[in-house]
Amino acid sequence: MKRLFGRVRMAEPEVSDAEKELFGGPLRYDTGWSEHERAWLDLTMMSALRSMPRLVGTTLRMAWHADRRALLTVAVSEIGQGIAAAVGLLAVNAVMHALLGSGTPAQRLQAVLPGLFAAAGAAVVNSGLAGWSTSRAGRLEPLVERIATTQYLAAAASVELEAIEDPEFRRLIDVAQYGAASARRMISACVAALNGTISLISTAGVLTLLHPVLLPMLILIAAPRGWGAMRVAQERYVSVMSWIEHVRAGRLIGNLLTERTAAQEVRVHAVGPFLLSRYERMAESAEAEQERLAAGKAVTEWVAAALSGLAMAATYAAMFLLIMSGHMSLAVAGTAVIAVRSGSASLGALVMNINQLHEESLYVRDHARFLDEAARRTIPGGGDPVPPRVRQVVLDQVGYRYPDRDTPALDGVSLTLPMGSVTAVVGENGSGKSTLMKVLSGLLLPQSGTVRWGDADVASLDRSQVFDRVALLTQDFQRWPVTAALNIRIGRPARQAGTDDLQPSVDYAGAGPVIAKLPDGLGSLLARMFRGASELSGGEWQKIGLARTHWRSSTSDDDSVLIVDEPTSALDPEAEIAAFDRIRRLAAPNRAVVLVTHRMSGVRHADRIYVLHHGRLVEHGGHDELMAAQGRYASMFEAQAAQYAPAGTVPRPASPTVADPA
Repeated sequence: MKRLFGRVRMAEPEVSDAEKELFGGPLRYDTGWSEHERAWLDLTMMSALRSMPRLVGTTLRMAWHADRRALLTVAVSEIGQGIAAAVGLLAVNAVMHALLGSGTPAQRLQAVLPGLFAAAGAAVVNSGLAGWSTSRAGRLEPLVERIATTQYLAAAASVELEAIEDPEFRRLIDVAQYGAASARRMISACVAALNGTISLISTAGVLTLLHPVLLPMLILIAAPRGWGAMRVAQERYVSVMSWIEHVRAGRLIGNLLTERTAAQEVRVHAVGPFLLSRYERMAESAEAEQERLAAGKAVTEWVAAALSGLAMAATYAAMFLLIMSGHMSLAVAGTAVIAVRSGSASLGALVMNINQLHEESLYVRDHARFLDEAARRTIPGGGDPVPPRVRQVVLDQVGYRYPDRDTPALDGVSLTLPMGSVTAVVGENGSGKSTLMKVLSGLLLPQSGTVRWGDADVASLDRSQVFDRVALLTQDFQRWPVTAALNIRIGRPARQAGTDDLQPSVDYAGAGPVIAKLPDGLGSLLARMFRGASELSGGEWQKIGLARTHWRSSTSDDDSVLIVDEPTSALDPEAEIAAFDRIRRLAAPNRAVVLVTHRMSGVRHADRIYVLHHGRLVEHGGHDELMAAQGRYASMFEAQAAQYAPAGTVPRPASPTVADPA
């Protein structure tokens, strides 16, 4: 009984061996109730009813902005239906009095006709208004969903990169994705709840006129079903929230079995049967949760139906006593029976609709919480403009540590990027190169030290203008599932461009042969997932990426920075040499090029080379200077050169690496 009537709590998760094997343990969220002080109160009926107006108001405001005329039409038609329902009940009461009154059968039948015509007219008006309301609500629903979805996507796209990499914020993104669909369903639930409320008011008014004792009895009939419906919704919501990662993991396994990128290993390594068996075992644990919910729902609904039945029996007993004591006539009793049945149905439907509103509002609340958190973590708008001429970008004692790391990713790093120069940043994996590039591009703000564009601290500048001055080409750059032309143009998508406009970028990247072999040239769709589309190899994609970078860099005359991170990983040696040459030629009096790579042969011609190790700058200088110093750079360079030494030759041993500065 405590489980049935106590607070709704997350059940202890049953962890399948497949989860342990694949993911190292249970994939469960804790539902996040501890995130705010009124957490558990949100799972009580009274708090749900108290919060309902605010959450419904949020949805109705979206509907008002979407189409206020349609919203007003729905409200008017629902009020009209309530009035028609009251008129219909009063007409039934007149019919009952006429049938049970005095006079001959013919006289009574004649007296019945006005009431019958009134009841029929009320029914016709009711159905017409219902259809009108349904059509307008059907227009509002997709509009509200679009607005909520747009809010969600816009908020997700505008937050700091630091938020996207935060697991807690990723969780909010996951749970908030259901808010848009719930906002759409709340429109129909609001309409149904408004209809039920007006109908109930009409019925309650008629019942009060018939006899005051009938109204509280009506409430007693519907209250248990309302409690049961809300209880089931709360149990389901807690389950959905706690199992959301498990569901996403199952979907991930399914995608791995069907994706082209994994197709070779799925077949050659027999990964398919292995993953399929784990998918089945994870699905079985999810099915056990659904079975638990179904069993709980059955018990809850049985208890609610039993209590409601007892209240119905008590209502009829009260009516019988009123008739026997002479306080209620048979005509009034007949009308009361119809009104009680109609009222209990209306109240039951109203409770169910309020329950649906409550359930959907839980997801709309998550949507609102996400928007609030995203607003707190969004990239600030405004700031000082970036000067057209900055001469150089300077990082001075920059430090940055990720929240889930004990050691800093960057620790007191300083470097200078003059316009017109080519600067290389090298270091082993985990040395902090990628973090440094994120700080340099403005995606991350340094936690210590400064980044200056000219004399201006980047923290005081308009970040959108900073981004506009940065071009980025990384090893895992996005391969957009659009045409080849748009894959290049998306480097600066706001600028319209035709084939002739894009051709210089295609030629610069050496992508002409790639485009020539496509069936529709630059108009070819590069997404094998669609019929008639084409796919490119890794090396061909990198040429498209270089063309995109050239397009972005060549469309601005302001001082800017081009960051190239591991650009040649998919190229053969000959193409790699040509690519490095093209990248170096992108340096211009108004552009600084930053080259991040493991291929040491590509950095020897850089104007300045910076060597990172464990987040700290350990060496910097030109190639010849660093080779003469026989430090970490020389060791890395000679180790790679030894791989290409002719067979039978013994390369000069690498010198020991220099120690990190204290």
